[in-house]
Amino acid sequence: MSEHDHDKIRKNVRNRYAEIAKSKGYCGVSCCSSAPVKAADESAKIGYSAKDLQAVPAGSNMGLGCGNPQAIAMLKKGEVVLDLGSGGGFDCFLAAEKVGNSGRVIGVDMTPEMMSKARENAVKGKYKNVEFRLGEIEHLPVADSSVNVIISNCVINLSPDKKQVFREAYRVLKHGGRLAISDVVAVKKLPDRVKKNLAAYAGCVAGAALVSDLKDMLSKAGFSKVKVEINEASREFIKDWFPGSGIETYVASATIEAVKGKKCFCN
Repeated sequence: MSEHDHDKIRKNVRNRYAEIAKSKGYCGVSCCSSAPVKAADESAKIGYSAKDLQAVPAGSNMGLGCGNPQAIAMLKKGEVVLDLGSGGGFDCFLAAEKVGNSGRVIGVDMTPEMMSKARENAVKGKYKNVEFRLGEIEHLPVADSSVNVIISNCVINLSPDKKQVFREAYRVLKHGGRLAISDVVAVKKLPDRVKKNLAAYAGCVAGAALVSDLKDMLSKAGFSKVKVEINEASREFIKDWFPGSGIETYVASATIEAVKGKKCFCN
């Protein structure tokens, strides 16, 4: 795929999520559902608790995920957390409570409208340990070896250059730092009709990588202890993203974990 093709995909994704950022807490067609749905309902389906949903500023949860990276991140007080594709700030705000005032959370998103929304939410919630930076996850505006944990929720599948995403993730993590990601993955090869569909790309489907390819990319980036675990139950909500397409036979939500270095010295 050429750089021109990469840019075309990024532009389409950016435009789609700019539209969502302007919505009123609903997720429209081809982002995570075939019809408008309440964000809170969608987040409850993918593993967030009622307490989680009530703990964040109104408007920060946009119902865009496919799992709950907080459940596997095992965040500790004082850690520095980076959220790839932070959207309205939902996961950043949940992480902020876990790392406390001695910790810090950085959200990166390439959509200016999402960035504005997240920053407004941070002000509303009076978060002092959260900041949001505009940028692409393939070129992170984050210093080398400065992060303990990287989280992400249904975003890396949207990147047309996942190898570069993982190289960047490795660069910014400290030795012993870890990935704790929820994402959509391909369990078998996607048909060309799906891979070439821009709506399906922005809808978290067409860009899904095969599990074997993901493991290979992570290993080549330098990560160890790579683990990809499929959530078979996710097919129940994925089938609603593009009804009648049968896409749930090709993709599923998964948790992706990995560590920078052979041993984990996470602090």
